[in-house]
Amino acid sequence: MTGTLQTTEQRYCTEEQYLALEETAEYKSEYLDGEIIPMTGGSTNHNQIAGNLYIALSLAIKKRNYRIFMGDVRLWIPKVRLYTYPDVMVIFGLPEYHNNRTDTITNPQVIVEVLSKSTKNYDRVDKFTFYKTLPTFREYITIDQTKIKVEQYSKTENKRWLYCEYDEEDTALVFNSFELEVPLSDVYEQVNFEQVEQEDSQNEE
Repeated sequence: MTGTLQTTEQRYCTEEQYLALEETAEYKSEYLDGEIIPMTGGSTNHNQIAGNLYIALSLAIKKRNYRIFMGDVRLWIPKVRLYTYPDVMVIFGLPEYHNNRTDTITNPQVIVEVLSKSTKNYDRVDKFTFYKTLPTFREYITIDQTKIKVEQYSKTENKRWLYCEYDEEDTALVFNSFELEVPLSDVYEQVNFEQVEQEDSQNEE
């Protein structure tokens, strides 16, 4: 996901107030149990990776009973009262909408997050814990935008989570929710790691 922005001006409100604000807000925000958490904009690498994976998934499973959504579709997690915007979600069958809102779904099978420096721990730990409360959720993919590194968690039949890590460009990400392999070279196509290094060096100055 695009990063959440740390701010001292925390705003607490109802779900209805949050949803009304989101309809006119210039930038998206998350909502966690009454707290509005502004989100930062994504980098070009972040956008490129999410788009690459969305295209690969769309081409591979377009004639199968799956739906694929990108970051503008909101996810509602009732057990923790969280509204959030995963980078990519895959749904089996028809979307289940929260309160009949066609911009908010509740039944993803696969969730993909492109990590940023400011949110990688949140995405890898807290977000994963939140996502696991969803009954339909079976596979979680996190993708590093600063280097070739993909982490995958797949739910097994005995409700345990199998972990796999990919860190070589000549390998392929193997989805367990459906029969599909996506080469990491496709995931990282046109991603500029040198740009990240230049940004890091500028920030250190």
